[in-house]
Amino acid sequence: MTVSLGIDFGTSGARLVAIDTDRNVLWWGTRELVGWRWRETLFALIQEIPVAIKARVGRIAIDGTSGTVLLCDAMGQIIGVPILYSDDRSKTIMEQVKSIAPAGHLVLNATSSFAKFCWLTSQPNFSATEPSYLLHQADWIAYHLHGKLGISDYHNALKLGYDVELLCYPDWLESHPYRSFLPQVVAPGTPIGTVRPQVAQDLGLVTDCVVCAGTTDSIAAFIASGAQIPGVAVTSLGSTLVVKLLSQTRVDDVKYGIYSHRWGDLWLVGGASNTGGAVLRHFFSDAELASLSQEIDLTRPTDLDYYPLLTPGDRFPVNDPDLSPRMTPRPASAIEFLYGLLTGITKIEARGYELLSELGATPLAAVYTAGGGAKNPVWTQIRQQYLPVPISISTHQEAAYGTALLAQRGMVRTSR
Repeated sequence: MTVSLGIDFGTSGARLVAIDTDRNVLWWGTRELVGWRWRETLFALIQEIPVAIKARVGRIAIDGTSGTVLLCDAMGQIIGVPILYSDDRSKTIMEQVKSIAPAGHLVLNATSSFAKFCWLTSQPNFSATEPSYLLHQADWIAYHLHGKLGISDYHNALKLGYDVELLCYPDWLESHPYRSFLPQVVAPGTPIGTVRPQVAQDLGLVTDCVVCAGTTDSIAAFIASGAQIPGVAVTSLGSTLVVKLLSQTRVDDVKYGIYSHRWGDLWLVGGASNTGGAVLRHFFSDAELASLSQEIDLTRPTDLDYYPLLTPGDRFPVNDPDLSPRMTPRPASAIEFLYGLLTGITKIEARGYELLSELGATPLAAVYTAGGGAKNPVWTQIRQQYLPVPISISTHQEAAYGTALLAQRGMVRTSR
């Protein structure tokens, strides 16, 4: 019975899930990420798998944080350091970005992969004559297994400017002076190649183990939920807040930070806000979040009107790099303060789904919840007060489980 591995890389940790052909979990592992030690973490996770399970691994896929990119040379060595998904250093060159991409395009955002590509290629130490590759986090990590540089998937490549409807780079990118640095793009789950012989030997994998194209972390969480019907959405309550709604209609609106991923004959419409668990953990430990939540009086609505952010700027449902955090006044009671933060994040989530519907997406019918926030029942009750549809916790919440499913079955094929 073939085993499929899904490996999820975030900003602070990595997780691995092994499943059999019946989608049962056989093994899971987790590792803290230290700096940019992605390769070492990948290998450590695989080495920890029991030998009996590892001997049956036939397919592997990796997901990574959407928008985390890097330049590497022809040997796969990172040039400089990777740029994280939330890094907005590209705002200093947005006029250059606007001169290349069409008005209203998704990439006209300082945190887009394309804006970061423009920033990287505008640096004094950038060499246009040396063979280099612009890769996403998942692309570069997978390279260390299959050994083929310059391959990405169309989920990660969306914010690079790849046309996910026509399945090609648009003319304005094809004519870019550094077009050769951009990766070849394939469907998520596409087999790329087998694990390199030496790597297979070092890690104890079979030599015919296939490495597949990956996806983004939030889409992996959507796959894990099992949602397949238009109108069903997944909210990921992790460090950030991400909403994904399965829709019959494509919706893209850069004004609100809304974009659509290809999903077979349907579209995965949504956006990502900088609010979320990172704000909560800035003020409270996990133990405090659990205990204080239980003290919240849900029969009395909070009068605190918060927009919780750690630093200025948000992407969705308000796309404003200068948006100021709003977490005042701060009450003396920690319970009241937490109540205000949870409600503020919930209002942002609810407004996001309202916007999707207003702009033509399939009306919201149900919400699955993934991420650490899904484990907080009080927060779920608060969210149920603001979202007029059933809310449930995803049976499988780990993005790594969704990526394992992707490795096992590939991406849903489109009939377009």
